Amino acid sequence: MFANSWLSMKINLFTKIQIMFLQLVVAGVYIIMCKGASDASIALMEKYEKEALYSAIQGFVGNDSFLYPDPCGWTTIEGVSCDFSNGFWHVTDLTIGNLYDNSLHQNKPITIPISNWDRLANSLESLEFRSNPGLTGTIPTSFGYLKNLQSLVLLENVLEGEIPEGLGNLTKLKRLVLAGNNFVGPIPASLGRLTNLLIFDTSRNFLSGALPVTIGDLTWMIKLDLSNNQLYGKLPREIGGLKSLTLLDLSHNNFSGGLPQTFQEMDSLEELVLSDNPIGDYVTRIQWNSLKNLEMLDLSNMALIGNTKFYDRDEEPEVS
Repeated sequence: MFANSWLSMKINLFTKIQIMFLQLVVAGVYIIMCKGASDASIALMEKYEKEALYSAIQGFVGNDSFLYPDPCGWTTIEGVSCDFSNGFWHVTDLTIGNLYDNSLHQNKPITIPISNWDRLANSLESLEFRSNPGLTGTIPTSFGYLKNLQSLVLLENVLEGEIPEGLGNLTKLKRLVLAGNNFVGPIPASLGRLTNLLIFDTSRNFLSGALPVTIGDLTWMIKLDLSNNQLYGKLPREIGGLKSLTLLDLSHNNFSGGLPQTFQEMDSLEELVLSDNPIGDYVTRIQWNSLKNLEMLDLSNMALIGNTKFYDRDEEPEVS
């Protein structure tokens, strides 16, 4: 009996030691977590990154940048997102949207600053200037330094000039939207290096020239919208390499010279809009039945020869 009592006491003591040890571990973890949270709450940005951020938003906040001494901490700016690492805040997302929708304001027409973007290159992943009728000027060539950028959206501003060749250096890009501006000139062949691109939209501009053959290298792309421009020439056969595309809109351009047969290889297409181009070809040159996922097809005003009622399966796409 004495032995059993002694054994019971030993087990209870061991259990208490285990509980105390676990309590110490939990307390230590809690202290570390609190310290990390405290560090993040008092951390500032590196001086050179803060200066680059102020440079980017200067035209929108004017001389009011002093109101945001800690733009990633306690004086946050709407449209600026940051990540805390290595004891500092780093800007990962900069979105300057409609001036009535964020805390930034504008006094006069402005341009995107051309310098200091290289200082944000290590952290910036998303950059957007959208719906700003006072935003003029060109795309800075220094955007080409933003090596970690995954999304670049310059939507519905009044930007002009040509698309810089240097955007082809942004090889991590998944989304490139330049729609609704006044861009001119050709689509740079260098954009064919953006092999991670999923969405490419340059619609509603004044782009001209032929579609570069390098467009066929963007094999992961799911949306390509080049509509409402002044692009011309023969569509390259390499376009058939875009086998992941679900939407292709080339409408309202000046493409001519017929349709490449490689169109029938884009069997992921759900929407295909080619209307209002003087392409001029026989409709039956393409085996449209091979586009098994097609739900909408617009071939209107293309000077095509033949009847567009060419489907022999039960469920035909909407054809116009």
